[in-house]
Amino acid sequence: MTATVPTHPAIDVHDMVVVHRVFRRELAALPPLIRAVPDGDHDRAGIVVAHVQLVLTGLQIHHTGEDAVLWPLLHERTDADALVDAMAAQHGHIHLGIETAGTQVDTWAASGSTADGANLAATLDELRVHLVEHLDAEERDVLPLAAEHLTAAEWSSVGEHGREAMTRAQLPLMFGAILEDADPDERAAIYGAVPAPIRLLLKTVGARQYRRYIARVRATG
Repeated sequence: MTATVPTHPAIDVHDMVVVHRVFRRELAALPPLIRAVPDGDHDRAGIVVAHVQLVLTGLQIHHTGEDAVLWPLLHERTDADALVDAMAAQHGHIHLGIETAGTQVDTWAASGSTADGANLAATLDELRVHLVEHLDAEERDVLPLAAEHLTAAEWSSVGEHGREAMTRAQLPLMFGAILEDADPDERAAIYGAVPAPIRLLLKTVGARQYRRYIARVRATG
C-alpha cells in the first residue's frame, strides 16, 4: 500500500530499546547459571527454573504485543510489508524456541539432572542468537518506522498490552528487570508510563521484591 504521510512529530520509541536490553542480558546470563547448578540440586534448580520461566514469559508477552498492535499498524501505514512480514516470521521462529525451552524447563525441574540442564542451556544459547539478530533488525529498521507512523497513544498501547498480560506477581519482577540497567532518564520514562498508584508500589515494595529475587537468582554459593 502507499505509505501514509505522518501528521504528527516523530514519537519517542526508546523504551523498547530498554526492554530489549533485558532479553539481551538475561538470555546471555541464563545458560551459565543453568550449567553451574550441581547435579541433583533441586533447590537451586528451582530458583533458576523460575527465572527462566519469567524471562520466557516476558519475551512471549513482549512479542504478543507487537503481533497484536505494531505489525498491523505498520502494514496499514507504510510500504514496508516485506520487512514487517519478515519480522513476524522471526517471531514465529523465536516462539518455537520458547516452546522447546519451556518443555525442557519442565523436564529439568523434575529431574534436576546436569544433562537435562545442559539441553536447556543449549536451547537458550541458540534462542539468544536468533533473538539478538531479530532485536538488532527491529531497532535498526522497525523502530524508526514506528516513530514516524504511530501516534504516542498507539505506541503506548503496545506496552499496555504487555502490562495487562502480566500477573500481579510478575509485574514487579518484570519492571525490576527493565529498570536494572536503565539510566535516570530511561527510568523516569518507564515509570511515567504507569498509573501513579502502581508507580508508587513499583518504586517501593516492588523494588525490594526484585532486589531479593535477583540476588537469589544470581547467587553463586
